[in-house]
Amino acid sequence: MKKINDHVEELFKDVSYSEETEAIKLEITQNLEEKVWDLMEQGKSEEDAINKAIVDFGDIGDLKQELGNKKTDKKDLTKLNLGFSIWGSLLIICLFIFINFYYTPHTIWFVYPTFCVLWWPLSMYFYWLRKN
Repeated sequence: MKKINDHVEELFKDVSYSEETEAIKLEITQNLEEKVWDLMEQGKSEEDAINKAIVDFGDIGDLKQELGNKKTDKKDLTKLNLGFSIWGSLLIICLFIFINFYYTPHTIWFVYPTFCVLWWPLSMYFYWLRKN
């Protein structure tokens, strides 16, 4: 029953892979299929039985926490991204200054691309503020 397999995969999409997780997925799939067969024996159509079994199964939030949710393991890299954007912007601006004064010292043009480059750390700063 492809719909049940797809539903179980969707439930466990953000849980890290382990043998325990695969065993639980298999057990849940088997239980849902048994429930579908029971409902079909009671006279329900296959589609109705699958939908009822899925709805009756409910949420697996507690089980996900127990197995270890990937989303909770994700590190907050906003501060690192902000620092990287500041240093990267400074290096790019220094490159513009060098090129400007080395090739065209009589015309100051490095200021214009500097404004464009400064949007990078500015956007990362506001993203960092929003996350903290």
